[in-house]
Amino acid sequence: MGASVSPKGGKKRRMNAEMNVVPYIDVMLVLLIIFMVTAPMLTQGIEVQLPEEQGESMTQGEEPITLSVTRNGELYLNVGDKRGEPLSDEEVVDRAGAIIRNKPQEMFLVEGDAKVPYESVARGMSLLQRAGVQKIGFVTDPVPPSQSNKR
Repeated sequence: MGASVSPKGGKKRRMNAEMNVVPYIDVMLVLLIIFMVTAPMLTQGIEVQLPEEQGESMTQGEEPITLSVTRNGELYLNVGDKRGEPLSDEEVVDRAGAIIRNKPQEMFLVEGDAKVPYESVARGMSLLQRAGVQKIGFVTDPVPPSQSNKR
């Protein structure tokens, strides 16, 4: 006996019991491409560690580098408590970039006057990010004990 013959006169094909994974691979590749395209878009914010209202103070060995934003929106970058003239945007980026090239994990603190518009503080943070700063913190005054009980 040979191979079975179908009623139409040809040989009968045997059923293939293996799973065809090619469509699944195609779907996985499409998902991979989608994630690769969207991942950089998700990380374009300014990374900051927002202080809590009654957070503990951070301790550092050296004097921290502070970007001060005055009520008029002027920027000062003090390194080792040296303050001078107000800096332009490009000067802030250049000086912060030089510090980051020497110490890539250096934390910068941003202190803004209580009456300064938020736009000025955001501009300062954006300049630090453009210089390559990865760690940004905020300087706040602790809440007096008499006011913290009222909340």
